[in-house]
This record gives sequence, C-alpha cells and structure tokens, in this order.
Amino acid sequence: MSADLDTPDVAARFGSGRAVPRIEDEGLLKGVGRYADDIQPTGQLRVAFVRSPHAHARIVSVDTASAQGMPGVVLVASGAELAGAGVKPLPVNAGFKRAGGAAGASPERRVLAHERVRFVGEPVAIVVAETLQQARDAAEAVWVEYEELPAVSNVEQAVQGAAVICDEAPDNIAAEARYGDAAGAGAAFAKAAHRVTLSIENQRVAALSIEPRTVLAWISDDRRLTFQMSTQMPSGVRNTVCDLLSLKKEQVRVTVGDVGGGFGMKTGAYPEDVAIAWAAWKLQRPLKWAADRSEEFLSSHHGRDLSTQAELALAADGRILALRLHSRANVGAYATGTGVAIQLLIGPWVQTSVYDIPLVDFHFEAVMTNTAPTGAYRGAGRPEAIYTMERLMDEAARQTGIDRVQLRRRNFIRPEQMPYRNPMNQTYDVGRFEHVMDQGLKQAGWDGFEARRAKSQSEGKLRGLGLATFLEWTGGNALEERVTVSVLADGIIEVFSAVNQMGQGIATTLAQLVVDVFGVPMDQVRVVLGDTDRGDGFGSAGSRSIFTGGSALREGSEKTLAEAKKLAAKELEASAEDLDYSAGRFRVRGTDLSVDLFALAGKQPQRQIFLESSTAVAGPSWPNGCHVSEVEVDPQTGEVRVVAYSSVNDVGRVVNPTIVRGQLDGGAVQGIGQALLEQVVYDSGSSQLLTGSLMDYAAPRADLVACEFVTSMDESTPCKNNPLGVKGVGELGTIGATPCVVNAVADALARGGFAAVSPKLQMPLTPLRLWNQMHGAA
Repeated sequence: MSADLDTPDVAARFGSGRAVPRIEDEGLLKGVGRYADDIQPTGQLRVAFVRSPHAHARIVSVDTASAQGMPGVVLVASGAELAGAGVKPLPVNAGFKRAGGAAGASPERRVLAHERVRFVGEPVAIVVAETLQQARDAAEAVWVEYEELPAVSNVEQAVQGAAVICDEAPDNIAAEARYGDAAGAGAAFAKAAHRVTLSIENQRVAALSIEPRTVLAWISDDRRLTFQMSTQMPSGVRNTVCDLLSLKKEQVRVTVGDVGGGFGMKTGAYPEDVAIAWAAWKLQRPLKWAADRSEEFLSSHHGRDLSTQAELALAADGRILALRLHSRANVGAYATGTGVAIQLLIGPWVQTSVYDIPLVDFHFEAVMTNTAPTGAYRGAGRPEAIYTMERLMDEAARQTGIDRVQLRRRNFIRPEQMPYRNPMNQTYDVGRFEHVMDQGLKQAGWDGFEARRAKSQSEGKLRGLGLATFLEWTGGNALEERVTVSVLADGIIEVFSAVNQMGQGIATTLAQLVVDVFGVPMDQVRVVLGDTDRGDGFGSAGSRSIFTGGSALREGSEKTLAEAKKLAAKELEASAEDLDYSAGRFRVRGTDLSVDLFALAGKQPQRQIFLESSTAVAGPSWPNGCHVSEVEVDPQTGEVRVVAYSSVNDVGRVVNPTIVRGQLDGGAVQGIGQALLEQVVYDSGSSQLLTGSLMDYAAPRADLVACEFVTSMDESTPCKNNPLGVKGVGELGTIGATPCVVNAVADALARGGFAAVSPKLQMPLTPLRLWNQMHGAA
C-alpha cells in the first residue's frame, strides 16, 4: 500500500522526485557533526604505529624496551606478540586460481607484520600512550632490525621474478582468469577488415577522502568491545574483528557517525582496526587512532593500476567482430579478495559495455608487487574497463575513417534485445543507449563544435571534442537489505537501515521514501544508520544504497502502514477495507470516525508500531550515460583545460535531483582528476613511495574545470530489478569522465597535426608528459 496519491500536499513537497534540502547539512554547517575523532571519552589513550621504512625485508628483531619505559606509554606490542596471542591473519585472495588450476596465491597478511614486511608503511608494532605525542615519540624509539630483500614496484619487474613476494608464486602472479572463446575470437580477427590495437594504462590513484581513517575503541558498560569508526561497512568490520580475535558477534558493536568521504577505500577492516581492537580488549581502556595524511597515502588501499593490451576486430562497415584483452593488475603486496575480484571479475562484467560484441577473448592476471594493496575505489573495475573500451572505439573511428558517432550507432545493443546477456553472462534488464546518446549530443551542441574550434585556434589553442557512451554494474551483488520501521507515540517515524552515510546525502533520500508512504513532513522522520546492534547489512558500496537499501525501506514502510491499518480497523471497530489513510490519519470512509497514526502507536503495548523487514531486489542495475567534453590544449606548454562538460545519465527513477546531480558532478571531477593529474608513484628501484603527501600528489582543484557542468538525468527507462525503478548513481560520473576527457585530448591532437600521438596517450595527461609526447622529447 502506498500513500503517494492520497497525500499530494506533503508528498509533493518532500517526497520522491523533489530537490529537498539535505537534512544532514544543518549540523555539518554548524560544526556539530559527530565524526569519530570528535568523541573524547574519559581516560582515552592514543595510538601510533611503527611502520616499515623498507619495501621488502625480513624482520630480524623488534626491541620495544626503550619505548616501553618512556613517559605515558601504556603498551607496545609487535607482530610476534599478536601472533603469540592467537590473533589470526587477515583474509586474502580466495576463489581465484593460478594458471593450471592451482589455488590463488598471496602471502599471509598479519595484523602487524611478523617475520617479513612487504611494502613501505606496513604496520610492524602498535604503541599506546596517554597522549598522541607520547605515542609518536615512543614509536620512534622502537628499534626494528631489518634484513633488506629485493623489491619490485611494477608488474613488468614482478613477473620477471626480480623479487619473490610470495613463495607459492615465484612469478608473483597471484591469480588469473580467462573468459570467452579464444579460437572464435582468433578466427574473427583473421577475417577482420580492421584491427585496432592499443596499450592502455590505468594508473594507480589514491582515494584521498577528506576525513582519514579513524577508529575509537573501548569496552562498554556491558563489557563489550565497542567501536566508533569512519567506515562504509560496520558489519563487515565487526565480522572480521570477531573472526581474527576469536570473539562472538554479540561481544562486538560497531557504530558509525558522520563520515567524511569513503569512495570505496573505507570498506572492510584494515590491519590497524584489528590491532586497536586487540589492544583495547587487552587494556580495557578507550583507544583512539586517526591516520595522518602520510599514513593514508602509505597504507590505505589504492585504486586502479591496470596495464592492458587491447585489440578490436571490425568488419568493413564498422561492426565489431571481436574484442581481445590481456590485462595485468598490480594488486600490491597482498592479493586481497576485493583487490583481485575487482580486476579479474567485476571489471570484466562490464567490459563490452553498451556494445553488441559477439566474441571475446579475455585474459586477466593479478600481480603482486612491493606496494600497498589495491582495493575498491569509486567505480572499482568499471572505470578501467570502460576507459579501455571507449579509447578503443575512438581509435577505431580514426583508423577506419568511420565517424565515431556512427560507429557507436552501428554497435549499440538495441532496446528490442533487452533483456540482453553479455559475453560475461551478465544480464542487462533495460537500456536505450542510442536514445541517451542522441540527447547527449544535442545537449552538448555537438554540431556546433567547428565554430568553437576555430575560435580556440585563433587564440593558439588546440580544441578537442570527447565522447564516452557507457554503462556500469551496480549493487555489489549484495541484493538483500534489512530495515526496521518504528511509528512512535511522540510523533516520529524512526527507520533504521544498514546502508551508511559518508557525505552522499543518503539519510535525506531515505527520509523522502518514508514521506512517500506515510505522507508526513520530513521533520517527523528520523533516519538511524551505522549501528551493528540495530541490524546487519552489507553497508554502502557498489552504488547500492538506494537501489537495495531504499527499496527495502520503501517496502518496509508499506508493510508497517499496512500493519497500522489493521490496528486502526480494530481501534475504530471497522473493516480495514473501509479505511482511508492520509497524512498520518486513518478515517472510516463516509463517517467522521478517525484515529491519528501516532496516537494509535501510543495505545500499543510498547507505545510503538514496529516492523522488521528484509527485501531482496531481483538483480543488479545498469545505469548508463553519454558524456561529452571539450578541451583546449596549449601546444606551447602542454596544459589541458576542460572548457565544456555535458552529460546525460540514465539512472532510472530519481528520488532527489540535487543529490543525484551532486553525485554525478562530484564523480566526474574525480574522473577528470585521474585523466589529467593524479598518480601514485613508487620509485622503480627501491619501491619507496614518491607521492606520499599533497605536496607530491596532485588532487583535483576547483580550477581544474573552466566551465559549468551541464548535467541531465533521463528517467524514461526505469530499472526493472527493484520496486523503486532506481539505478545506482554514486560512481557513474567517475566512470564516464575519464575516457571522455582523454578522448577529447586525443581528438585535439589529431585535429592539430599530432595524430601519431593520439593512440600513445597515457594518463595522467600532465603538461610535461603531453608536451614531451607532442614535441618528441625524451
């Protein structure tokens, strides 16, 4: 049952489809947000970590005696002590195989490194003291003797065996995956009229959330280990802590307040989280650790880092016959399950994108190096796959002489082919890709580009036009979510969901869905998130928060209202079928008899109407888009300016247009950052991190884009896999922006007399790199 039509005034003002101001913002703007570092319990101790200065070394000994005797120091513990106490290793690569069918390989990852370190910044010891400065001073006094070992920082060195990171894999290949029909694809390439080949790098990047990872752990009054954390997945953290410390789930509680950004980097438990949990349990005192920016660069999961040899076979008319890829992903020193799955499974799921490609031959390898492990970062495998596909499409257009828009038209999956199963056995429920592109071209003023190019040329600039048509997979394949709905006697509807806020406005959107059903003002809705005592769930990742969490909340609200209607019928001594509901009141049709929803709750034994509900969606969603950018390249300096950016995005039904637009535009800026600026760099000889601060790592700034974004949402093709018709949106802008901008630079160079450079472009397109390529400098 839904109240959408019965409560037009309230729903029209606050419900779905309305750009309601974010309910989270007032507290944040007033500086009364509740981040983990804002909480200061009595008797709080501070934590610092001793980190390896070497990329690869044996730990000969760890001497903590001097540190133990320093002022304020309460505890110093090494990896050997945690291992001796029975702390288990963190989970690593599972479910993937090496060549020949052997189990996937990865070194055992200890919470604190024991016997061997494998990347600079790996934690070796934990120090707990009365103040942060005391903890840091004591960490400096911990003496660790290392025996250095050879180190490798890139996949080329690694697969040649320059250093062996895992004894079970002398070639450092943790796992591999093959998909498709190699023989069939080979035959298609043999008969193809055109073959396009590119070497493509998706460089390593840092998530760079404004709030660093922060953990506060203490023992609550009921003798439980309790956390306040900056995380996207509180249930996942709790489960890992329980497993590694051999605790029961009911012994651990994880809560989350405000989170200053996550971007995928704050999914799951890190070694530091478990070490702090162990120390808090041992000391029975509150412990806090907030990473500094250098620690984040050194030890938080990085994203991307994929090298791909890509080949496209086309018929004379431009129809794609086959796609062949060989990719090697640098997954860092430990092949985590997430890091491997992103490159060996999730990226491949969308590799053929919006195109009807009959044959594929994919070979993906996860390679270990002496660098920080990789993990989820906004898009998680889909940006890498789409970047490869869109670079191939534009290069194919240049080499065949077929207009790039026409080339895409000839290869789009058509609406009548839906539901469509791609070569990776993923089923798209709906999609009108040509329709979205047509809107995108019109919105961007595609046909008027030549006049704009001429103006740029008169000013000594090369102007290029970039296009990306693409889709992505969302949902995290965690397709079920649990919610609770409580109608309280004090006039509040309180809802709980295990999806999590991290700056994206999820609480506002969830509240709007409650308004849709109950028809009450938003100030009567209270959204509670981030508490494992209130309920378990996957958390927020993979653009699933509204897709799964919102669907569950909508259905849970409808069930609660249906239950309330039964109670109202009993209270009014009428049949439920004779009741109408509107704006928080049940009325007996044709009479003046009525009862207020909240008064009805007050008459129940617990003074509330409570319902717990689980809802599963039918499958993932497949948002898609057409992004168009224009750039100016200064041939004298190599500087690139984004001077126009337009996007049309099929995200299904839109609950809050302002929040969705913020997700799309913010994501696009991150994608442009990768295209033009960002890169995590390790020294090739020592595997020392060279970009360990914001003095060295170039993050996107406000002046990166010299234009206003023109952003549209197409709601004409709702998703069929969930009751709301929504599609995931949190990562779409990032996925589209990177190829769109690089394609624009390639176009500018091709039009400006540098056509030979276009297929050789590699991100980030910094002025120095681009100038060198344009002018043939070393």
